Amino acid sequence: MFPYGYFRHVFSFTCIIMFGLFFSAGMVTAQPANSETVSELDAIFSGWDSSDTPGCAVGISKDGRHVLNRAWGMADLEHMVPNTPSTIFEAGSVSKQFVSASVILLALEGELSLEDDIRDYVPEMPDYGDVITLRHLMNHTSGLRDWGSVTSVSGWGRGNRTHNHDHVIDILSRQTQLNFPPGERYSYSNSGYNLLAIVVERVSGMSFAKYSTQEIFEPLGMTSTQWRDDYTRIVKGRSSAYSGNAGGNTFTINRPIENVHGNGGLLTTVEDLLTWNYAISSRYFSDEFNREFHQQGVLSGGRTISYASGVMINRDHGQPQVVHTGATSGYRAYLSYYPDQQLSVALLCNVTGANPGGLGSAVSKIFLGEDVLESETEQQERVSLSEEELRSKNGIWIDPRNYRHVKISLENGDLKIDGGPALNPVSSTDFQLGNSSTTYRFINSEESERPFIHVIREGYPEELLTPVHSSNSDNTNLSIYTGTFQSLDAETELNIELEDDKLVLNRRPNSSFELIPVYEDAFLARGFGLIRFIRSNNGQIAQFTYSGGRVYDLRFNRVAEE
Repeated sequence: MFPYGYFRHVFSFTCIIMFGLFFSAGMVTAQPANSETVSELDAIFSGWDSSDTPGCAVGISKDGRHVLNRAWGMADLEHMVPNTPSTIFEAGSVSKQFVSASVILLALEGELSLEDDIRDYVPEMPDYGDVITLRHLMNHTSGLRDWGSVTSVSGWGRGNRTHNHDHVIDILSRQTQLNFPPGERYSYSNSGYNLLAIVVERVSGMSFAKYSTQEIFEPLGMTSTQWRDDYTRIVKGRSSAYSGNAGGNTFTINRPIENVHGNGGLLTTVEDLLTWNYAISSRYFSDEFNREFHQQGVLSGGRTISYASGVMINRDHGQPQVVHTGATSGYRAYLSYYPDQQLSVALLCNVTGANPGGLGSAVSKIFLGEDVLESETEQQERVSLSEEELRSKNGIWIDPRNYRHVKISLENGDLKIDGGPALNPVSSTDFQLGNSSTTYRFINSEESERPFIHVIREGYPEELLTPVHSSNSDNTNLSIYTGTFQSLDAETELNIELEDDKLVLNRRPNSSFELIPVYEDAFLARGFGLIRFIRSNNGQIAQFTYSGGRVYDLRFNRVAEE
């Protein structure tokens, strides 16, 4: 009786030859993109088609055969090296699917189970009372705080200090709380994918980089792909990365300075990414592998989310799609597969101003051609509501689980969220957010004079927002909030002071953030996060909680004055 791994390695050897023959033939026999298609593509990237800007590379394959590879802009502005389809970029969070694939391969070989407790492999993790499974980590439902978001609170975030996996474990081992019980919600967290890479290393007995190279990259012939597990290593053919926007005259270098990988850090080309997409679509590994890889997360309440195992399962231009985007420092990435058309689109850029989701979708639309359908989330038919009805829906609402606030205001006859997208009435209670599939449903309740809001978005957990009163800071003695506050979870001490009748949060060595009142005892520090003060039984300020995008309720205790 041969183990699963034996057959896979024998099959892999055969597939290396088949993959090489297939792609070589495809490069010759595939119908090339016509001049009109190339012109449409060039128009999308016209802002990056210059020797004075960074740019992008795109690869397209159809039925597993390369249709087009093209690049724009410069890989290195200092040395005037242009981007090419063979230029190596960093893939950001597109990298995550290779971590999931490695874990699934180990599971199919019987080395672990996706339902195993993370503490079975990383006992340094705290015991929160609820089991966090490897599957929770794969679909971002673990509740773990994002370690990079925690470090940013201290001012020593991912772009300010070099971190490695030992730092990740150290930071996560200090977290006294989860964002939410495992499986209850979806919250994107890089922590899960770094832990999964560590699990692969500890189970396989080799570094994660070596395991994924041996089991995935080399068998598939992805010869230009490796991990940025040492950011100082020389990688021939790699682009630099930059901050800046199209049309700008100034760009600054913005490359990663960390050795953490798995959440990101894949160094690759559009050609290699197309090879990977073909491997997944052609069931190169096995049917069972593909089922696990594409299995969407299911929350404890029974709702299925879009996120699967390092990829999202959704629709684009009316067509089923398997997709992920990526962003690390100045690198941007997009990898998508449309199963009905057997169309793959790979996009890699080396500048922050390139929007990977928007660019990737625009490229996909060209090559989907006649299969492009009208958006299923186009504007629904609006109803007319009186100004009085609209004005009753002004105010501030919060998500009581993370204290995130939403401000809705009436501007020129339209309800706007935080001054941005419009809420378009489609009934007396339901409002569509712009042209998206998100619905804001206002629900009257005896518990409150103002309605609650039920936020419904396909593929994501539903949210119930609670109405709160805006802050009446003019009648508040702001000095009650001043003092020194300390968090052991973030290893950080912050000072809140009153400066010119304004509250200011000061962080060593020289960062300051003005605290802008939002609702009672809650302030927004732009560029930092939401600060919500908590009072003791006698009404005195005892602590505050920090809430950011990927960190909920991080507690800072007030330091007693001597």
